[in-house]
Amino acid sequence: LINHQNMKIKVIVWQEDNIWSASVPALPGCHTWGESYEHLMEMVKEAIEGWLEVASEQQSPSEKQKLVSHSQLPIKADTYGKLR
Repeated sequence: LINHQNMKIKVIVWQEDNIWSASVPALPGCHTWGESYEHLMEMVKEAIEGWLEVASEQQSPSEKQKLVSHSQLPIKADTYGKLR
């Protein structure tokens, strides 16, 4: 069993009309928004965790694949909007 402590993932952040928005290119359809940068970072974490949860429920290993790990990952963002 592999235990992952942190995961780094690219998040694109922009602001338009006082609304903060973000997209996660590696996770198709993973987009969110917030009323402030801090709110956006909370929403990004929730969006990523939700995306990963749904993906893990929808996908199961094929006969040729072996499930190695299924874990929840803490995701932290630094002051520049990069997840660390």
